[in-house]
Amino acid sequence: MEKPEDKVKEPFSVYGRYSYADYLSWQLEEMVELIRGKVFRQAAAPRRIHQGLTVALVTRIHGFLIKGGSCKVYTAPFDVRLPVASRKHTDIDTVVQPDLCVVCDPEKLDELGCVGAPDLIVEILSPGNNKKELQLKYDVYEASGVKEYWIIHPDERTLLIYTLEGGKYRPSRLFTLGDEVKSQVLSGFVLDLDEVFGEL
Repeated sequence: MEKPEDKVKEPFSVYGRYSYADYLSWQLEEMVELIRGKVFRQAAAPRRIHQGLTVALVTRIHGFLIKGGSCKVYTAPFDVRLPVASRKHTDIDTVVQPDLCVVCDPEKLDELGCVGAPDLIVEILSPGNNKKELQLKYDVYEASGVKEYWIIHPDERTLLIYTLEGGKYRPSRLFTLGDEVKSQVLSGFVLDLDEVFGEL
């Protein structure tokens, strides 16, 4: 008969509020994110289309970045800590793992990932994560100063870019097949959506 002490207790409650220090203490098999102290479980393993898009994007962005400059591209799992005023682990209450991010300031990188806002973040929508990406992360990325936030809808073959202007995001038009997309953060970078989506 199972005893109460034999049960594995989760180190957090969905109703609790936690810091990056708490996050580092957890031994979990699944990936979680913290958004303003609240725990969000990652969905099941990404679908093949999601993985294909990630590879296509990181290949093109990395190929562009190796030509020079200080910017580096990273893919999940990669912890991005978004502090409000302090870099102390106990003060940081947001830790996200974007599908892809570009960091141009080497001072923001350490052995644990990135502390501070990346210059560019790309999130690829998956069933079940749309509210987190479109509302919760949008608010956090805007408030934290992420200069560009790309949201890709793989099923609809669309890309929307939010560009930070005066502390607020300005949306682009909705890009889709037939469009070539330029980034204000990565000057000179052009993404051909026919090529990217055509590889899926």
